[in-house]
Amino acid sequence: MEKLISVIVPVYNIEDYLPRCVDSLLAQTYQNLEIILVDDGSVDTSGVICDGYAKKDARIKVVHKKNGGLSDARNAGMDVATGKYIGFVDGDDWIDQDMYRSMYEACEKEQAQIAVCRYKQIRTSSGETFVPEIDASTGNSVLLSKTRALEAYLCEDEQYVIYNSVWSKLFLAEMVKDMRFPVGKNSEDIMFTTKAFCKMERLAYLNAPYYNYVLDREGSIMNEKVGQRRLRDEIPFWQEQISHLAKEGMTELSDKAAYRFYRRLLFYYIDFMENKDTRGFAGEIIKELKKEKENIVRIYKKDYVATGDKVRMKLVLAFPFAYYCAVKGYDKYVIPLRAKA
Repeated sequence: MEKLISVIVPVYNIEDYLPRCVDSLLAQTYQNLEIILVDDGSVDTSGVICDGYAKKDARIKVVHKKNGGLSDARNAGMDVATGKYIGFVDGDDWIDQDMYRSMYEACEKEQAQIAVCRYKQIRTSSGETFVPEIDASTGNSVLLSKTRALEAYLCEDEQYVIYNSVWSKLFLAEMVKDMRFPVGKNSEDIMFTTKAFCKMERLAYLNAPYYNYVLDREGSIMNEKVGQRRLRDEIPFWQEQISHLAKEGMTELSDKAAYRFYRRLLFYYIDFMENKDTRGFAGEIIKELKKEKENIVRIYKKDYVATGDKVRMKLVLAFPFAYYCAVKGYDKYVIPLRAKA
């Protein structure tokens, strides 16, 4: 008998997007679903839309609550979920009709505690759909061990592309039932995914983009105050990830996660320097790098650290603005020359 999947959908002021999302869930070829719509204090007609769907289909449950943010809404959904598996869909996105059947069957076939799929990026401003290149040679699903899956996730593997997002995954409920998202924070998926991966034994990887992610919806959390979000939420979560892996006894993976974190800080620095309104944040990134200098020196002696990364890190630690100028010069002169060659 097919097991129940609880799908948690946070809803906040998305009346123009919500019907498309819910309709995509009702159209799933896997029908044994518990669809939990969490109205997070919406002030538009989103709550009414939720109630209307609940009257039409008994699989839909609606939770109305005061506004507490995305994490709080997901937690409220987890509190009432009864499924054997738990999935998440953001209310302004939608999914392909075979998503949950494919992920469920992969978990059951591989005896995996988590299934992961890829996604399509939808740009609402232009109507453009960006579909990542998919290599279908891996077949329907591939079984990855805990260590291999963590390696792919932390090191941004090109063969097995695994994102932080919980909406690209299906979780065995008993494994995550005691976990909750940190309320009042953005980028909350980083630690939920990391902790879940540390608990699992096996992961089923599906090399197919079943999820449709709306990239630039006006009013979306991801579009708000990127500088503050990176400093207040993302950086502390990346640091917590590194610490958590070390506490779990995964020293090498912790160091590799730190390496990726330091590379990410270099990207943040250049990104902030590009705009005069965010250059103050660039200074904060340099402070963070210098604070981590001792650990950076240790990790950058590892064999897996690219030579170019070693050079870039030495330059930015000694002369941050010179590093910025070097990057801009490379982009302006070297890349066009290589394109012509």
